[in-house]
Amino acid sequence: MRPITERELRASFVNCSKGDARRLTLPADFAGLPWDDLDFLGWRDPKAPDRAYLVVERDGRPTGIALRRASAPGTARGFSSTSLCSLCLTSHIGGGVALMTARRAGEAGRQGDSVGQYLCADLACSLYVRGKKQTLLGAAPDESVPLGERTARVLANAHAFVDRVTS
Repeated sequence: MRPITERELRASFVNCSKGDARRLTLPADFAGLPWDDLDFLGWRDPKAPDRAYLVVERDGRPTGIALRRASAPGTARGFSSTSLCSLCLTSHIGGGVALMTARRAGEAGRQGDSVGQYLCADLACSLYVRGKKQTLLGAAPDESVPLGERTARVLANAHAFVDRVTS
């Protein structure tokens, strides 16, 4: 992903108000993010743990979506349960994967329509795929798929999710 400015980031959101985008907390060390290792920018809001954000580059411009982490009572998984992120296909135990929901853009979102997907709870898919971050299970299993194909898969899955939110 190419580096983006704070202004571009805040203007990129398609499913929240301009005021909400203005108030969101930027990722930690925004200026020093490893842009070359990111297929998309994703982060959890440290001031509001149930909020998260995902920004992908589409047609040369960033497109951002605001997410909510689902936290229905009684759905917490045990430490030994394994879950799979639908973007990067990384396995996690415990709370490493979370159901994230995004209000749809436009009229559908104003009517309460949303889209959900199971994602890495920290949205660090790009780093897991590249082996730069490990899950509690340890290093990701060696895939026979080359890194370029894995990163293309992550990006394609992220674009498909954003497309569902914006359609």
